[in-house]
Amino acid sequence: MSPAERDGSSPGMGGLERAAAILGAFDAAHRELSLAALVARSGLPRSTAHRTADKMLRLGWLDKPEDRYRIGNRLFEVSGLAPIRHELREAVLPYLQELYHATRTTVQLGVLSGAQILVVEKISGHRPLPMLSQVGGMIPAHCSALGRAVLAYSRAATVQAVIDAGLERRTPRTITTPTALRRELAAIPDRGWAVDREEGNIGVSCVAAPIFGPQGGVVAALSVTGPSALVRSDRAGPAVRMAAAAASRA
Repeated sequence: MSPAERDGSSPGMGGLERAAAILGAFDAAHRELSLAALVARSGLPRSTAHRTADKMLRLGWLDKPEDRYRIGNRLFEVSGLAPIRHELREAVLPYLQELYHATRTTVQLGVLSGAQILVVEKISGHRPLPMLSQVGGMIPAHCSALGRAVLAYSRAATVQAVIDAGLERRTPRTITTPTALRRELAAIPDRGWAVDREEGNIGVSCVAAPIFGPQGGVVAALSVTGPSALVRSDRAGPAVRMAAAAASRA
C-alpha cells in the first residue's frame, strides 16, 4: 500500500498537490483556519492535512501564531516577484495614486483570471468600503466594471468562457443574460470606460477603463469605486480613461 493510500488521499496526489489543496483552503473570507476547518475546506484527510501543514510551517509557507493557520510571510515575499505584482503593479501604481488623489474615492487595479477579476492593487484611503474585495481577492468579471473593461477588448472565446461559467445574479441590477452582457461590452469602446451600476453591491457603483500592454492587447483595468451618489460615470469616466491611457503608455 502506498503512503497516499494509507493516509486516504488520492493515489495520484503528490506533496505539491497536497500543499496546493491546503493553500486553496484560504480565501478573502477565510484568512485564518483551524485544523478542522483546514481539513473541511481542503478535502484532505485530517492526518494528511496536519502533516502537510506542519511541513509548510517549517518552510514558512504557513504561519500559526496560536491555534489557527494562516498564509506565511515567505509566500508574501515570493508573491512580490511575480510579474503581475512586480511589473504591472509598479508601472501602474503612480497613476492609481494620482487617480485616487483626484477623486478621493477607492481605486483598484485588476486582471482577468478565468471568469473573475483578480484585484492586484487597491487604494481606499480613510474611508474603505468593507464590501469590496481586498488585494488578492476575486470578483466576478461579468458584473464588475473592471471585468467588463477587460472583456470589451478580449477575444470572443474569452467572453464566451465567462458566459459559460455562469452569469450569477449578485443584486437585482445584475446583468445575467449573454445578450445583455454582449450589448454592454459593445458600448464600452465608444465611450472609453465600463460601468457597474450597483450590479455587484447595492449602493456601490464603479467606473473602469482598460490598460493595454506593449503589444496592444488588453492586460488589466483600473477603476474608481464608491457610493453610487458620489461615483457618476459622466464625471469619473474621463478621469479613469485618462489614467488608464497614461498607465498604458507606461
